[in-house]
Amino acid sequence: MLDDSELFTDSGRGFQRSIFVNPLLEKISSQSSVADQTRSIDESLIRELKDNDIMRISASAELGGLGESVVSIANELRAIAPRCTSTAWCMWNHLCTFHHFAGLFGPKNKNFLRQIVTNKEWVCFPAGASSKIVGSKTDKGIKLKGVAAFGSGSRYSEWAGVVFNEDWSEDQTPCFSMVDLRKSSVRVEQTWEAMSVRASSTDHIYYDATVIPEDRVVPWPLRHRENLRDPEYHVINDRYREDWVGLSVVWLGAMATGLVEVSLNEVAASIKERIAIFGTKMVDKPTIHTNLGRARALLNAATDTVYAAMIETDTRITQNIFPVEGDYFRQTSSGMQAVLLCEKAMKLILRVSGGNGLREGTDFERRYRDFQAFPLHINGHADRITEQLGRISLGLESQNVF
Repeated sequence: MLDDSELFTDSGRGFQRSIFVNPLLEKISSQSSVADQTRSIDESLIRELKDNDIMRISASAELGGLGESVVSIANELRAIAPRCTSTAWCMWNHLCTFHHFAGLFGPKNKNFLRQIVTNKEWVCFPAGASSKIVGSKTDKGIKLKGVAAFGSGSRYSEWAGVVFNEDWSEDQTPCFSMVDLRKSSVRVEQTWEAMSVRASSTDHIYYDATVIPEDRVVPWPLRHRENLRDPEYHVINDRYREDWVGLSVVWLGAMATGLVEVSLNEVAASIKERIAIFGTKMVDKPTIHTNLGRARALLNAATDTVYAAMIETDTRITQNIFPVEGDYFRQTSSGMQAVLLCEKAMKLILRVSGGNGLREGTDFERRYRDFQAFPLHINGHADRITEQLGRISLGLESQNVF
């Protein structure tokens, strides 16, 4: 798979090659076409991923994890994305939602979280639009009833984060816990029929009187990022003071740059021997040069933008500096902008690929379809982020609840 290693020097570069998932990259790539067709990631690959240390790189040492830097995690996801975007999408969800769960659960649930890490178990977080779950108190614990949507990775996961409302209290603060998906009262229904990330299992999870321990229920307050910045709010490790949404968006931006880099280089390589209409060599056409040059500039700008925000985040973590609201928007807007720049680059690459590229059914076609999910994800959606960034630029308070 073509990358930029022979085009530029890597001294001082923000991103580097993957370390943890590197032995599995060839297998991830080889199963991607079948995964796209069947809407399921290869089962043996899922097992090997669970045995790989990548599963615990967003968990701190207190939880049996490796506590890798934000940049290091981005490098791993960036390497997976062009090889099988569905696999990257699921791993991305696992790593960023585990970060969220650790920040919510705090020190009192450290042993529970450590067991998940030790057992190499996968987590997901179905809580998207149309989710509705109610919890009721019983003698055996809290009984959950309802459905949760957009559970990326759910068919590959052992645990799901669950947000629910109490039926015994007038308190409007939602509650949070985690559910073992292996319970017989839990059902994952395959509902993701999109053209993008087809094997991501972004499915519905149904809870039918599923019981969870009451002592594993914590509040899920809106604008939880503000609680994390409070010195009186106890966290397992200071890395969990960084809001998971901000991290999810910068990692999404990093994945986008990895997908574009390989797409650009593979299309450029194919152009060299391609003949256009009337026998013209495509490699000699100025419009090819122009479009590839623009795509390259967009990719470079996207990569630099998102990695700069991640380097700043890692500096805060290592120096125990508490984030502020502006830092959250620095993360979300940088990841958002990287995705938007990559979106423009992908359209230029498609233009260069031309009708012959479509006719040949190359990997680029699948990557292009997969990419359409990136700018639509709610965490980094441009309509959500830019308005709020404009508000704080005017000295007004932000309104984002997550």
